[in-house]
Amino acid sequence: MANYATLLRDHVTLKCRCIDRIFLQAYVPKLQSVGQVCKFLRWQRGFKIPSSAAFGKIGEAYVKAIHSFAEKEQIPVIQFKKGENKEEKVRPYMEAAAREGKDRVVFIGIAQERASAWRSWPAKGQEKRAHPHMEWGRQMAFVNHFYFYIWDADWGATFWKTNAYAPYPIWLWLNGHEWAKRQLEKSGIGYEALDNGFLSCQDPVQLQKICDRLGPGAVKNYFWRWLNRLPSPFTPADMRAGYVYDLAFRQLEVSETCVFDRPQAGRMWFEGVIRDHLDVGRPQQVALFFDRSLRWNTPGTFRTRVVTRGVNPILHCYYKSSRIKQYFKQGKALRTETVICDTRDFGIGRRVCSENWSALIKVGQTANRRLCDAESADAQPAPDVATFTEVTRPSTTKDGLYAPGLRFGDVRVMAVLAALVGFCNVIVGFRNAEIVKRIAALLEKAPYTSRQATYDLRRLKRKGLIEKIPHSHRYQLTDRGRRVAVMFTKTYGRILAPGLTALDPRLPDDVAANNPVAIAWRRLDQTLDQFIESRLVA
Repeated sequence: MANYATLLRDHVTLKCRCIDRIFLQAYVPKLQSVGQVCKFLRWQRGFKIPSSAAFGKIGEAYVKAIHSFAEKEQIPVIQFKKGENKEEKVRPYMEAAAREGKDRVVFIGIAQERASAWRSWPAKGQEKRAHPHMEWGRQMAFVNHFYFYIWDADWGATFWKTNAYAPYPIWLWLNGHEWAKRQLEKSGIGYEALDNGFLSCQDPVQLQKICDRLGPGAVKNYFWRWLNRLPSPFTPADMRAGYVYDLAFRQLEVSETCVFDRPQAGRMWFEGVIRDHLDVGRPQQVALFFDRSLRWNTPGTFRTRVVTRGVNPILHCYYKSSRIKQYFKQGKALRTETVICDTRDFGIGRRVCSENWSALIKVGQTANRRLCDAESADAQPAPDVATFTEVTRPSTTKDGLYAPGLRFGDVRVMAVLAALVGFCNVIVGFRNAEIVKRIAALLEKAPYTSRQATYDLRRLKRKGLIEKIPHSHRYQLTDRGRRVAVMFTKTYGRILAPGLTALDPRLPDDVAANNPVAIAWRRLDQTLDQFIESRLVA
């Protein structure tokens, strides 16, 4: 049976790296502080007393403008019910708009949701004054949000969400794969669509070039085009005075899709990955995927989990508020997605600009690639006989230092190597105390001390399986050490130990009856006994 590294190499018909979902927030920089709010109401809009009531009047006018716009353009307006699936409600309208292929708002939905809004109240002791001094603050409130579902010639199905409460935020949802499909159609390049992706393409090279071309310019072009077409709480005079929107990242998904030539190859790949990574090591893989240092005081969640729905498993790896998701899409393609929910997790700004965009794409593509590389590395062939001999027998280093052998099957050696597998993907390395804790848990009854760990680390280093990180007390696995540790652990845990158990003559008959190896061995044992007895009699 082919390993999953071979499956990715020989059974993939299309590879495509592309930005997937893009979730942005538009905000007005000049309405983010109390002073700015009061200045807007007093000097820009002419209200004598800056207060929530003034914003209420602006909001009421905005809501009227939305309903007038809907009536003029004959756009359906529907109040979403609590818990209702918005996508399913809108799908028929979007499909009709796609067949028409014309830029337009196809649907407006209204839903009551929580939002942060500016609120004012009379200062303490001024409640009864005719013109009280007002205190201001941002408060959470349940308010009506307006969902503009838009069919765009460049982006396909999108939505634009806003509300009528200051500071009048806007949320945008776009999809990079849908943008790429529109560009292929304009170029006359044929393709077969996969749900939120591509199954095949007449020109894969040009497809990748188009995906790589997507940048912040296309996003901003979409935003400003529709800002000028949709109702706005701001007047042209407001915008000339500098009350304009800027864009910030709320979520960005960077994906890599590998389409298999047949569903069986994809299922074989996933079964191999899940089998090998559930019982060997269980490392905190996010340290490798996101290339960030993890310390004891690093905030956030770092974990890996596998979710099985039906027959298609999903692999999730978490780093702070971001994550990697890997799954078998529609039984045809491997989808690996890095979902960045907070750009500051990686020291990148939230503002949508070329510099931040490029930095986020690099993070996402690097994370996807390193995940697949780490999975494929575990499927590489085992070390050769010369390496096996050098590792298991005593040897000397180039400096003439004695390196004791690591005997395969020795309880302590196997525990050390099994513990090392847990650090395969941690780029910050490990300390003596960390390896002691893992080995002690594996040895259970036998004690394991820091002094023993020092001895084991020394021979691992002299065998070239680990190396010391300069100017630190940490160690890191070498490429050779990773291969040896994985090979020893897999062979011992999956072949030797289960095999010897199956060959044990004390194995109960009811258990042996269900084990093909035990059945075959007992038949061989009986046949040998009969042969020996027949020869003795003769």
